[in-house]
Amino acid sequence: MFKRLYDKTLQLAAHPKSGAALFGVAFAESSFFPIPPDVMLIPMVLASRAKAWAYALIATLGSVIGGVAGYAIGFYLFESLGAAVLNFYGYMEKFNHFAETYNEQGIWIVLAAGLTPLPYKIFTIASGLTQMNFFAFTLASIVARGIRFFAVSGLLYWFGPPIREFIEKRFGLVVTLFFVLLVGGFILIKYFV
Repeated sequence: MFKRLYDKTLQLAAHPKSGAALFGVAFAESSFFPIPPDVMLIPMVLASRAKAWAYALIATLGSVIGGVAGYAIGFYLFESLGAAVLNFYGYMEKFNHFAETYNEQGIWIVLAAGLTPLPYKIFTIASGLTQMNFFAFTLASIVARGIRFFAVSGLLYWFGPPIREFIEKRFGLVVTLFFVLLVGGFILIKYFV
């Protein structure tokens, strides 16, 4: 199933609306969607390395704007929407303790979350809920998400053919490792943050 999705994503990279799809996934992931945009970014860059920097910029912009939407969920819609998202990820119980110290370390937390496979939407919502300085939040999001997506795109741009060959030969292993990191991020948040 995932191999078909990978192949389909490679085909999507040549489609005129591929950038819009990547933007949409990056936007959604930063505010409510559980799957990171890397699922689209990686095969798209591998399929069209000449567009690596454009794809990185699209993913960054989509993610930052989606992060602003997540911030708005926490700031304006926490009772009706934000709490449901945090409950879905099993984070609500620890959130009260987390909110007390969040603004003290908020910029570093947003930077770390934006660079790692941790579920970024939890941090965007938390930033709005705790009313973290919006300018600091946005700046940290731009820096973290920019570094992440440009680093991924850069590595794929410079080392694309060997990486593509590795992924295609060991696709099952790559998918398994990706989901282990994704689930590990959720577990780390739930039990250690």
